[in-house]
Amino acid sequence: MSAEQAAAASPVGLEVEVEVGAVAHGGHCVARHEGRVLFVRHALPGERVLARVTEGAPRDSYWRADAVAVLRPSPDRVSPPCPWAGPGLCGGCDWQHAAVGAQRALKAAVLGEQLERLAGLDAAALAPAVGPDGLVVEAVDGDGVDVAAGLRWRTRVQYAVGPGGRLGLREHRSHRVVEVDDCRIAAPRAAEVDPRAVAWPGAEAVEVVAPQTGDDRLLVVTPRRTGGGQGRRLRLPAHPAPSSLAVVGDEGLTRVRGRTWVAQEVALPRGPRTFRVTGSGFWQVHPGAAAALAGAVVGFAGLAPGEAVADLYAGAGLLTAALAEEVGEDGRVVSVEGDARAVADARRNLRDLPQVRVLPGRVDRALAAMAADDERVDVVVLDPPRVGARRGVLERVAALAPRTVVHVACDPAALARDVAVLAELGYRLDGLRAFDLFPQTHHVEAVARLVRA
Repeated sequence: MSAEQAAAASPVGLEVEVEVGAVAHGGHCVARHEGRVLFVRHALPGERVLARVTEGAPRDSYWRADAVAVLRPSPDRVSPPCPWAGPGLCGGCDWQHAAVGAQRALKAAVLGEQLERLAGLDAAALAPAVGPDGLVVEAVDGDGVDVAAGLRWRTRVQYAVGPGGRLGLREHRSHRVVEVDDCRIAAPRAAEVDPRAVAWPGAEAVEVVAPQTGDDRLLVVTPRRTGGGQGRRLRLPAHPAPSSLAVVGDEGLTRVRGRTWVAQEVALPRGPRTFRVTGSGFWQVHPGAAAALAGAVVGFAGLAPGEAVADLYAGAGLLTAALAEEVGEDGRVVSVEGDARAVADARRNLRDLPQVRVLPGRVDRALAAMAADDERVDVVVLDPPRVGARRGVLERVAALAPRTVVHVACDPAALARDVAVLAELGYRLDGLRAFDLFPQTHHVEAVARLVRA
């Protein structure tokens, strides 16, 4: 059977030569073969590659593929610094084959394309928000980070557990666990936990949490669920790297050794502050991310003493603290968070700030209550999950009539959709900054300011 005949039954495995076009959202580039779109990983715009189809059916409008040979390389191509980055290997990094500067240019192109396609903002419309240099993705420095190479920055690494109990990382769009000797983007203290050192029988995942300051390090173990319940066969090894140890259960974290939390010290705009974060609760993984985002949000908010702010999806209170310092004790910050562990952390972290009120629960319900009480809100800060804030929440935000909305987004498409909805509700994009908080991957963080039109 020829390759073409095999593809009539299933295209998976078919290899074709293609010219690689523009970058697309998700860590791949767009190519075409016989009229069909191919989303090709491990390629760069302008290259000619041999692409092997990894997903798709004969009638699908597009297929997914890997570049398994580069016939004409881009000048931005480099040798991946990690031996586990490539077709059929670890799926955690998307751009290790691109120079770090080129990675940032690709991310800027994706962010701009999503804002144009989903929010109707072309380069001319974006110009007032991004300044004379256009849309750029900014580098972020951090202790222990090799910024030039984009390595050793990730302070939290979640390993999957393979069939033999060894730690590894998953293949792209697959449950297959690739056993690795080291994650090259793991921060130095996270990398001290050797994934090959011991086995973790009965575990589903092991997350290494190693903050950028202090001696804290925590291993959070998620037991594998079985028919008879969770964690019955879990056996915890004596790990050689000194670490606290906790196990995820139905009622939260169970302490096995040491503490169930880590301390994170951040240089906020008005001075350093330490935050307590429980287990694998949400916290930015790049050492410089918390300070960079807090500075960008405070800069865009433009707060004056005595003003009122709503900080939505507030987590452990990072942005709430920075905002509270801006409005002072005569101001007011309402911090809204739905995760119970994060709420408990926020209450501890913010207890010395009398101007802060922590509200547990859903954001939409909190906004409805604020509107019912006719609360004055000058600025709303949104840091929603990857899917974005969405129309229901944004309509409630607009109903409070804040002068400024500051939106923190980890997904360009979600940001663009939210910007489009806010435009319908009378808010225009007035400022935009993007940060490379996830080098070697396709992820990019953006902070947008929207003002009443």
